[in-house]
Amino acid sequence: MPYEWISPIPAGPEAPLHELHLWPHRSLPRRGFAGFIAGTFILLLLPLFPALGTDVLWGLLPFLMGTLALLYWAIQRSYRDGEVLETLRIWEDRVRLERRARRGPAQVWEANPHWAEPRLHKTGGPVENYVTLRGAGREVEIGAFLSDDERVDLYRELARYLPAREMFR
Repeated sequence: MPYEWISPIPAGPEAPLHELHLWPHRSLPRRGFAGFIAGTFILLLLPLFPALGTDVLWGLLPFLMGTLALLYWAIQRSYRDGEVLETLRIWEDRVRLERRARRGPAQVWEANPHWAEPRLHKTGGPVENYVTLRGAGREVEIGAFLSDDERVDLYRELARYLPAREMFR
């Protein structure tokens, strides 16, 4: 699961009661990436064997190696763009959601935990089972990069840690 509840170490009155870290899933880990590039390199060399010793080799080689370089660059770019970490911290008196992406400043949302409400939008959002947190006059998304099932599980866990205040609705 690309999210994890962290047990904070009590370090005083400022330590959160609960902490959640969310990150995008990586279907191709770094180790697999190295194997994929090596395998692609070997497969790209196969059409060059019949051309060894001919002028055709020098015509094909730049295109095949350019393809490999472009593939390498695109996957590395995907890794960099996917370096997103969402952190939800819950204290007695406040809830703080912080989203850090590789580019741009951190995005922060804070609210009182007694009024913070997790919401699951089964339809009508940008994706199915869209999860948001509502409070302090704003509604912010959380875990948009998770799969549908993971978002439903996340909503259930958020509802447990941020129980809805039925009497005030």
